Amino acid sequence: MEATRPSADFSHFLGVFRRHWWLVLLLTVVGVAAGVALTRVMPKVYEASTLVLVLPVEQDANSQNGRTKGAVNLDNEAQLVVSGAVATRAGALMRSPVSPVELARDVSVEVPPNTTVLTIRFSADNARDAQTGSHAFAEAYLLNRDETARAVLDEQVKSLNLKVRQQNASLNLINTKLSRSPSGSSERSNLESLRSNSQNQLNDLTGRLNALTTATINAGSVISDAREPESPVSPNAMLNLAGGAMIGLLLGLVCAFLRERFDRRLRTAVDVRDRGRIPVLAALDERTTPTFDDVLQPYGPGGRIFNRLRNEILASLTAGDQIIVVTGASRGSATTLVAANLATSLARTGSDVVLIGAHLPDSVMDAAPLARMLGVSTSPGLSELLAGRVVLKDVLQRTPRIPSLRVITTGGAATAAGLMQSQRLRDTLDALRRQAAYVVIEAPSTSSSADAQSLASLADAAILAVELRRSKRPALLDAAEQLRRVGTRLLGAVVLPQLSKMPRSIAEENLPAVTLGAQQAPELPAVDSDRTQKLPTVAGARAPRQIEGAGEVTTVIKAEKATAGAGRKEQPTDEKK
Repeated sequence: MEATRPSADFSHFLGVFRRHWWLVLLLTVVGVAAGVALTRVMPKVYEASTLVLVLPVEQDANSQNGRTKGAVNLDNEAQLVVSGAVATRAGALMRSPVSPVELARDVSVEVPPNTTVLTIRFSADNARDAQTGSHAFAEAYLLNRDETARAVLDEQVKSLNLKVRQQNASLNLINTKLSRSPSGSSERSNLESLRSNSQNQLNDLTGRLNALTTATINAGSVISDAREPESPVSPNAMLNLAGGAMIGLLLGLVCAFLRERFDRRLRTAVDVRDRGRIPVLAALDERTTPTFDDVLQPYGPGGRIFNRLRNEILASLTAGDQIIVVTGASRGSATTLVAANLATSLARTGSDVVLIGAHLPDSVMDAAPLARMLGVSTSPGLSELLAGRVVLKDVLQRTPRIPSLRVITTGGAATAAGLMQSQRLRDTLDALRRQAAYVVIEAPSTSSSADAQSLASLADAAILAVELRRSKRPALLDAAEQLRRVGTRLLGAVVLPQLSKMPRSIAEENLPAVTLGAQQAPELPAVDSDRTQKLPTVAGARAPRQIEGAGEVTTVIKAEKATAGAGRKEQPTDEKK
């Protein structure tokens, strides 16, 4: 199981992206548009650079552990370029009214590795000012460096001149004493030695002074002057567009996952399994989903899925388990489609199967097309049976194409509310246990009626029909909890894609009779079971319609007489008391 987890997670991420690709695309486009707007709003910045070769002068001294190992510490020189003295001189050269502090903010200096070169860059809002500023700062730096070197040299010359004057005065004093001392005396010998030493020092000072006064200062030079830039360095359109697209993409992915995280709707079978914590017995797609007109063929893609579902259910049932209730996590016809196809698949094995339609429609237009799918009459059905108007044999209809499948439709009156908990229903299910191998109950959804819980309490196992994009995670969890509370074993879920609404023509053909008033509707006559099984629904027949007037609600049944080729006469019926 652990080996399949990474691929499952990756497929989940791809599913999130596939379901919310429009949100990701929208935010990506918004990010690109923001990049375009930012490019247009940002001021243009031009940058020019000048390369300056820095030559060592006498006062230069590199730090012992400096980053640059030459005679000149270029890190120090880079700081000197943006100093106030250089900025002031550069501003004078540029004739700019901007303060030296603001000019220094537009300068950046780089030191290429293993070189004695400074790259002086200057930024401005136009190309001409950028070129002028870079050249001006380079010139100002070299002038400042030259002046500093000359000032140091002048100080050395001044100091040497002072020493020369002092040495000359000392030598003159020695010569005066020497002229007064007698020849051959020890004092004269000492004075001559002092005069010789003084003369040597004077000659050394004079030589050093001559070297300083004739020395030339070369603090550096411009090896590549600034050129007028052809295009601005900022804003960078490609960078802004790429950055906007990347930010939009990331925001889109984050919003997609947040939307997926807080979206309570179930979108895939993986959501049912992981978020609903319910095993998935079968998952149908748009290609294999049944329609409202017929059940799936046994050897088609959808039929094979229900055949596998049948085998899994039979393997899960224990001895004595016969009744299976199919309910839904949301309103709709998903329960009808699953129950009809499951019962058909069970009956194709030769087992005697009874399908009970206990899913009372939420409205007339949402009537489940169980009778149309299996080719049986809409009434009498479960409503009449529980109301005591007919007996069990009168409502059991054998399907034309599958003889081992018998159907009890919902019936012609939707007044069975509260009868799902009646003793008559328990007796009916007990009788069906003795007559059939399996009983499949098409129950309403757990979110629309408490009848699903009542029917599940009488069943041996339950299956949830989950319609994607309509069912929600809280409703799915609540459905499982309701089944657990009544002690019914939940086998798993059958997942269907979102079903389209039933065509209006199909719905009108399957309209049930509805009685909503307090006055009890007249009871229907008992229908002979043999004739019910042999005769399909009369072509063109319409279900009873509700007519309301004068405070009363009555049931009117309109049916066309099918006499052509039928050879039947309308039989009189007596109303049951």
